[in-house]
Amino acid sequence: MPTKPTVKPKRPWFSSGPTAKRPGWSLAGLPEGLLGRGIRAPEVVARFARGLELTREVLRPPEDHVLAYVPGSDTGAVEAAMWGMLGSRPVQLLAFENFGKTWAVDAKDHLKLEPEVLSAPWGRWPDTGAVDPKKDLVFPWNGTTSGVKAPNADFIAEDREGLVICDATSAAFAMHLPWDRLDVTTFSFQKALGGEAGIGVAVLSPRAVARLDEVEASRPVPKLLRLTEGGRFNRALATGTMINTFSVLTIEDWIDALEWAKGVGGLDELVRRTDANFAVLAEWVERSDWIDFLAEDPATRSTTSVCLKIVDPRVTALDDAGRQAFVWRMKGLLEEEGAAFDVESHRNAPAGLRIWCGCTVEAEDVAAATPWLDWAFGVAASTES
Repeated sequence: MPTKPTVKPKRPWFSSGPTAKRPGWSLAGLPEGLLGRGIRAPEVVARFARGLELTREVLRPPEDHVLAYVPGSDTGAVEAAMWGMLGSRPVQLLAFENFGKTWAVDAKDHLKLEPEVLSAPWGRWPDTGAVDPKKDLVFPWNGTTSGVKAPNADFIAEDREGLVICDATSAAFAMHLPWDRLDVTTFSFQKALGGEAGIGVAVLSPRAVARLDEVEASRPVPKLLRLTEGGRFNRALATGTMINTFSVLTIEDWIDALEWAKGVGGLDELVRRTDANFAVLAEWVERSDWIDFLAEDPATRSTTSVCLKIVDPRVTALDDAGRQAFVWRMKGLLEEEGAAFDVESHRNAPAGLRIWCGCTVEAEDVAAATPWLDWAFGVAASTES
């Protein structure tokens, strides 16, 4: 039986969403003065506006881009862009993981479009040679469920005619994004900065705002996804006004996360911390013979939602259900010991592990978790021998 490690991560939170809270976070540290106030009260709107202001300061999009809150986390933000902007041009989608596939299904079955889907198997980035600058494009920058990210933005033309809608929920605040190639960039509070769930953000370029102003949606848009008022972009959304009632506690938690991000050094430091966490995990993967990256090309390996596949013959010989059961045995062992929580792959992805390495995680905790992963694998594998 493998020897059990003695040192555990101080913060064993490795879920890919909601992700770990910032170091030193405490619920008691959040302001309570506006709880119970009306969502349209000037003081409350001012706090939501402050959240957008801090988001801009940390994320650093161009000054001519506008930010707006959307209900439903990143999913709501992507859907708002798709429902409100697609239909006037042909549409392409990149589908190489669960959410990209979801956007493709929504475009075809719910928006009644005829999208061209550029797909790739789990672990691979699609062939983007067929991306057409005359068409609208929807894609995830970082595949949270596959551990595959865009290697660069070279496939997006600077002089494009179509809009680019980018689901960046597990890339924002952890990777530098090419704002000149993205027209709608979406993310949620609960990914890269460990915020609470339920609210998404859409960053809109002038081209995206112009689409909302000039092209009427070709379908009725539900109120929760409606970015327009009177046939134009609702400019009030860029000032902290909300589409519906949002949680005041959630926005206070978001402001807390952003203030921490500014305090530690801003976006460059967030990216550095993420890269350092990934480097620790990558070094362990390279020296371990039972585990490997799901992403085949090093240039497309996510540094946040790191997805891993078990390559030991005792596990690869199992059927899908057997491999899934093996992962859940490992998960149970790790969580019973309090060594690592929520490290299993997404339910729709190939059975394996997924370790969040974003900026709110500490490199020393990633290092402390790896011997426990070895131990859990050894214990689970001993029952397969």
